[in-house]
Amino acid sequence: MTIKCIAFDLDNTLWAVNPVIIKAEQGFYQWLKSNYPKITQKYSGEALVQHRMDYMHSKPELHHNLTDLRKNWMKILADEAGYDHSYVEPGFDVFWSARNEVTFYDGALEMLEKLSKKYSLGVITNGNADVNKIGVGHYFDFSLSSEKAGVSKPHQDIFHQAMEMSDHDLHQTVYVGDDPERDIIGAQKVGMKAIWYNPTLMPWPGGQTPAAVFQHHHQLEDKILNL
Repeated sequence: MTIKCIAFDLDNTLWAVNPVIIKAEQGFYQWLKSNYPKITQKYSGEALVQHRMDYMHSKPELHHNLTDLRKNWMKILADEAGYDHSYVEPGFDVFWSARNEVTFYDGALEMLEKLSKKYSLGVITNGNADVNKIGVGHYFDFSLSSEKAGVSKPHQDIFHQAMEMSDHDLHQTVYVGDDPERDIIGAQKVGMKAIWYNPTLMPWPGGQTPAAVFQHHHQLEDKILNL
């Protein structure tokens, strides 16, 4: 069956996420320092990040919803410092705006522009980046986050929900991602073909092998054509 739809992971597939998050956390900390200094008097930047990570680890039931996780954590910070919760929405916006200031991998934007003229493109992501806020939403026909789906990859429901948003079937769709378990094995378990973005040529860790592997984004179209 000819591939008609390509669905993408976002973080670490189209851009490196760690530098984005670090910058967003730093901007959020500076905003707190200027507007809610009792929090930054108690926590250094590093300590605040660790506090958030500890909170996240304690709430596995919310891992599909990073937005609610962060907002709930911010309420705890407010309670500790004696602030009300009115700061949560503007504070989250400070972080989230910076979280969407991404730098695409070399060739990724060119790849999306080229593929969007030949295929239906979509997004299936566990993160809370927004392709419309980033400015590339016009390349995609659908976008589904774990927050909207209510489950995270590799849960089968998120892939099935994404296909309900698409005009194509699972066997007409290829999924592209960097994570062997969440992206590749997860997609293949529901009947999609899956292509692994593996820029450092790591060995495959085990489980059902991907349909193809690519190291550079300009290679992806040929990988799809050869499926």
